[in-house]
Amino acid sequence: MVTEIEIRVGLKMGMADPEGANVQKALNLLGFDSINGVESAKCYRIIIDKEEKAALELAEKMCRQLLANPVVHNYTISVAD
Repeated sequence: MVTEIEIRVGLKMGMADPEGANVQKALNLLGFDSINGVESAKCYRIIIDKEEKAALELAEKMCRQLLANPVVHNYTISVAD
C-alpha cells in the first residue's frame, strides 16, 4: 500500500523569520495593509510505499534526522488528502 504524507516545517515562536517579514513588507507595499504577520514554512509531500502507521513512523524519523532542526523548528506530520 502507498501512503502520501504531508510534513510542514516552520520556525518556533520567537525565531527570526526574514522570509516572512519580507513577504509582509511586500504585501503592505501592494496595499494589503491589514496584514499583521506572515510566517513562512516548508511543506513536503512524500509518497511512501508502506501502510499508514509505518509511513507516519518513517516520516517522524525523517524529520528528526533531516527535515527539521529541533532547536529552531516545529513540524507536523499528516496523511495527505
